[in-house]
Amino acid sequence: MSTLVAYFSVGGTTAKVAKDLVEKTGSDVFEIVPVTPYTKADITFVNPVSRCNREQIGGKDVPVAGRIEDFDKYDTVYLGFPIWYGQAPRVIHTFVKDYDWTGKRVHLFATSGGSQMGKTAEKLSTSMKGAESVDGKRVTSASEID
Repeated sequence: MSTLVAYFSVGGTTAKVAKDLVEKTGSDVFEIVPVTPYTKADITFVNPVSRCNREQIGGKDVPVAGRIEDFDKYDTVYLGFPIWYGQAPRVIHTFVKDYDWTGKRVHLFATSGGSQMGKTAEKLSTSMKGAESVDGKRVTSASEID
């Protein structure tokens, strides 16, 4: 079995942590990219009608471009993303719904300028039916990930 690092990043912070983790672990990597990429205006949290706010508040699915065809070969998945309003961005929720998590150990890692993870692992684990375990932590670098 193998290990996968899947991540979503807009500003590059999560991407850096993910790429360092891939280097540290020798894992395969998959970048989660929304079908419609985010612009700077889309992620302006102070604008109540920005795209990220409408998605988070509305619980909308955000379609993902691309797919991991051999997902069943992974027994361990590191899943990285920025924290938006104390939770994972909606594109992460859409991503996890598209796969069978049976028997997988899932380690969430989140980057944030100030928000904590809150109940992110608990909320995502409901969409990861059959996962052996789901844990997570907010990090600033790959060295903080076990």
